[in-house]
Amino acid sequence: MSAYCSRWTLRFLNRLCVSGLAKTNNKHVQHFSSQTSPSVQVCIVGSGPAGFYTAQHLLKSHKGIHVDIFEKLPVPFGLVRFGVAPDHPEVKNVINTFTQTAHLERCEFFGNVTIGSDITMEELKMAYHAVILCYGAEGSRSLGVPGEKLSGVYSAKDFVGWYNGLPANKDLNPDLSSDAVVILGQGNVALDVARILLSPVELLKKTDITQASLDSVAACKIKRVVIVGRRGPLQVACTIKELREMVNLPGTKPVLDRRDFEGIKDALKDIARPRKRLTELLMKVAMEEPSGRDAERWAAASREWSLRFLRSPIKILPTADGKKVAGIRFAVTTLEGSGENAKAVLTGQEEEVSCGLIVNSIGYKSLPIDDGVPFDETQGVIPNDMGRVCQTPGLYCSGWVKRGPTGVIATTMNDSFETARCVLEDIDSRVLDCSMAKPGHHALRGLLEKRGVTPVSFSGWEKIDALEVTRGDEIGKPREKLLDVQEMLQLARA
Repeated sequence: MSAYCSRWTLRFLNRLCVSGLAKTNNKHVQHFSSQTSPSVQVCIVGSGPAGFYTAQHLLKSHKGIHVDIFEKLPVPFGLVRFGVAPDHPEVKNVINTFTQTAHLERCEFFGNVTIGSDITMEELKMAYHAVILCYGAEGSRSLGVPGEKLSGVYSAKDFVGWYNGLPANKDLNPDLSSDAVVILGQGNVALDVARILLSPVELLKKTDITQASLDSVAACKIKRVVIVGRRGPLQVACTIKELREMVNLPGTKPVLDRRDFEGIKDALKDIARPRKRLTELLMKVAMEEPSGRDAERWAAASREWSLRFLRSPIKILPTADGKKVAGIRFAVTTLEGSGENAKAVLTGQEEEVSCGLIVNSIGYKSLPIDDGVPFDETQGVIPNDMGRVCQTPGLYCSGWVKRGPTGVIATTMNDSFETARCVLEDIDSRVLDCSMAKPGHHALRGLLEKRGVTPVSFSGWEKIDALEVTRGDEIGKPREKLLDVQEMLQLARA
């Protein structure tokens, strides 16, 4: 922990002693455009990238806004902490920017508060001029095939949460004793899972992967990972960065069928540059003989990975006792149409692949937060117009719950800025009525206390952060994450 963080923590605690939970409204009047106007109280639900980027833009653009960020876990940063792969530390650097936002005087963090149970949406609306839902996608899309509940079948969300230290997944303990794994889906998350399972332990032990997960991966018997998609090479959902990491992964070799790429070259001239570069790399791996270091590395590889195209799962096959996964049956598909709009249709053919572990990576899914908030169950999003929740004045959304679980962190940043601009426009046009003062978090403190809920402040998170970094430093890692919520709460309140 830096000296700056320690000084900030002391200042925060001193402020709590003087004024309870936070600053009074009067302290914010001087920042508002009119000296006689109350500050604008904004609540953000969710402390991942969508929440922090929305807060950042609001606070930077309007000196009279006060933002409270609510998070159900004691720790902030959402998928940056629990979704980004351990071996991608550069992506997690955005936490530094989020921390700067959290340190602003007009921003407060309240961890360990679940909206919908600890505090209702109606109570939030009474306390704030605007409520912005940024709670992401906590569900997973179902395969909808027989055998999906067998032992050894996991959602990518849970599997990623396991190796990234999400408390809800700390006891997942997947059985990695099989020599073959099937991953359903060909997006970046699917490749992340494959890479973690196949990476040399020497590389992973320098990351913030949890120690329990590292021990499991070190002892795993996996030799082959098959990454399966319903459509073809021109529709894979991963980025070239992720693919290149797989191609260059030490101790492994790619196995691609050159027949999958016949005729693909003719289509390259008509596709966008990012897709073209991705496809060219796939074709190079599939159709050209490796040379130099690649040839040597692939010849010596003890593990392999492959991309299997035009396959749709129809049944997960059990072991003889009917308890665990033993394989998966696919329907062979063909494409109708071309490009991104091509659809997979069944051919009538089937094939089976033996495996002892299946990871479903066909997509995350947002869940409804409250009966009073509109929700599209089919699309898994809150119906909205540029972030304004339909037919619900004062309610907004950003991130995955706004647009669906697509894109990278930069996509979420732009999406969140759009929502923030809509809030600012509504304040300026007085569509959002801010003429009357609202109490913000001051109205919620008593309710939380009565309900036995003690919020975790950002300084409380910094205590957790400091211990994690210290524990990691002792074993040569950037941090060793705490996995138990009660341990986090004890430390945060110390």
